[in-house]
Amino acid sequence: MKTHTPQSIRAWKDQLISQDEIDRYLVDGKDFIDEQQIYATLDGQKNPDTSHIREIIAKAYSIELMDSEDVAALLQVTDPDLRNEIAQAAIEIKKKVYDNRVVTFAPLYCGSKCVNRCAYCGFRSDNPSVIRKVLTMDEIREETRVLAGVIGHKRLIIVFGEHPETDADYIAETMKTIYEVKVPVRDGMGEIRRVNVNAAPLPIRDLKKLQEAGIGTFQVFQETYHHETYQSVHPVDTLKGNYRWRLYALHRAMDAGIDDVAIGALFGLYDWKFEVMGMVAHARDLERLYGIGPHTVSFPRLTPAVGTNFDHLRHQVSDADFTHLIAVLRLAIPYTGMIITNRETPQIMESVIDMCTQRDAESKIGIGDYSDAYRKDQIAEREQFMLNDTSSLDQVIQKLAKQGHITSFCTAGYRCGRTGDKIMGLLKSGKEGCFCKLNAVLTFQEWLEDFASEETRHIGEALVRKEIEEIRERVPRDFSQATFAKFLSDYERIQHGVRDLSF
Repeated sequence: MKTHTPQSIRAWKDQLISQDEIDRYLVDGKDFIDEQQIYATLDGQKNPDTSHIREIIAKAYSIELMDSEDVAALLQVTDPDLRNEIAQAAIEIKKKVYDNRVVTFAPLYCGSKCVNRCAYCGFRSDNPSVIRKVLTMDEIREETRVLAGVIGHKRLIIVFGEHPETDADYIAETMKTIYEVKVPVRDGMGEIRRVNVNAAPLPIRDLKKLQEAGIGTFQVFQETYHHETYQSVHPVDTLKGNYRWRLYALHRAMDAGIDDVAIGALFGLYDWKFEVMGMVAHARDLERLYGIGPHTVSFPRLTPAVGTNFDHLRHQVSDADFTHLIAVLRLAIPYTGMIITNRETPQIMESVIDMCTQRDAESKIGIGDYSDAYRKDQIAEREQFMLNDTSSLDQVIQKLAKQGHITSFCTAGYRCGRTGDKIMGLLKSGKEGCFCKLNAVLTFQEWLEDFASEETRHIGEALVRKEIEEIRERVPRDFSQATFAKFLSDYERIQHGVRDLSF
């Protein structure tokens, strides 16, 4: 791999940001985060009336992006009983849009080199405690072989620091390499069918390279929507110090042809209510320009990182407030997928999973950790931050099944073109859940055949039988008899070794 000098890194940084690719999205020279308006809206909704909150909850079932005033009112609720009503509605809305499915994935960290100095991040360039490495394509293959052939994942989110060694060309090559890996397993073939990307903001010309390489979802977290806080934790002389370049990263992705984009905030950097309002504003601006909002929303909380001091951060989010903000987000952006991650403890994961649609499992965030023979202890010096849930995928799936959740490994909708604006209407109407119900059963049975432990397979197949009977009861309301017959045929074929069948 090419060695980069300080001069070459400066040259790379200088050509990356295009001011035109910021200015084109501004309205009267302003970005869409109007802080004064956010504060005024929150202040105007203090001490909301219970009947008003219940009216807002009722409106949320229409599966439309919520008005800012209503979001603010929900955020201001402190009464535990009323918060519980909001959470119950969030559970019901998630079930209405996504049924009882939970999608699992794993992060694959490909490089820890970074030119930025984010105050909260273990990968920051001035942190001497972190081991710096960028994976070669051979190492990417080895990591993928474990993820796809031993653990059984079908989806990855690949993660990169911002550095010339992990530029758009490297990211595109990484995706192509991952898609090429095929690993024989019990009865089928282990493979990654969808690669999502968490990377730094890119210009449109580079985003087109990722689109051509087969990107799934492009994920960029704003970290904090509060301008002053953003600047305080992202030094102005770094690439990440440009607030608006990051704010419009997903707008550029849409213009590059990537129609599934993902927003997020790092909770703990600033007031959690403000950040939720910022995320909803982000969804609204995407809808304004492109007619569709974010494909997924993430809400990670700050966790410790080696060589990193969090004493100056004063906005840590309590478990109660964290649970509440997840419920509010489900009502506020009801059509979106919502991702909870292993930053959280198993107890928190279990308490909010009914409102969420995705979670990671058996995650390792050290560079090269998957192929290091299932290392039992996290090596802090190789990681961006520390995880709180290190359960295996088999353990996660077993727990989800006991709770009545079917784990979906489906990627059919993306390959069939149900992305972007094509999927949003289906999600809002609940019709996408019909397709996904069938595909969830088929892909779950496939995973049980190829990877499950004996106990998990026993529990999982009992859930599958229950799901099949539920589908049978939905004929002809949601499924035609012909569709149901094909589904049963495909289910039997999977039991006999056929793979990757879908609707």
